[in-house]
Amino acid sequence: MSAYDPDNIFGKILRGEIPAHKVFEDDQVFVMMDIFPQAKGHLLVIPKAPSRNLLDADPAVLARVIPYVQKLARAVHEALQPDGVRVMQFNEAPAGQSVFHLHFHVIPIYEGVPLGRHGEGRADDGELAEQARAIAAAL
Repeated sequence: MSAYDPDNIFGKILRGEIPAHKVFEDDQVFVMMDIFPQAKGHLLVIPKAPSRNLLDADPAVLARVIPYVQKLARAVHEALQPDGVRVMQFNEAPAGQSVFHLHFHVIPIYEGVPLGRHGEGRADDGELAEQARAIAAAL
């Protein structure tokens, strides 16, 4: 496994070098809308502590982040009323990881609506901003 590279896109977003549709931020996590969503309301929970993925993450960081994942899944469920919520996390490229900074996907599932492909189809910025506001309000 390669070492963590702080110049990954999420590292740049965390440093404010690249804009994002922020849902929530504190000293532990940054939560934003996925700009290539698999479903309406797909968001990312990103720990601020640097690690490539789950395999090299500090267990103390994981213990602090998982409650955020749950809180955001509940907020997505309340704000967008999906039929279900899927939480996903990928480790290394063969498993589907495309950004090498630990992050968790929270994906609303709507019955009868197929999921988009991971990393394809850029969403409309206006829709993302509206979804971010709705989810933030549900927090």
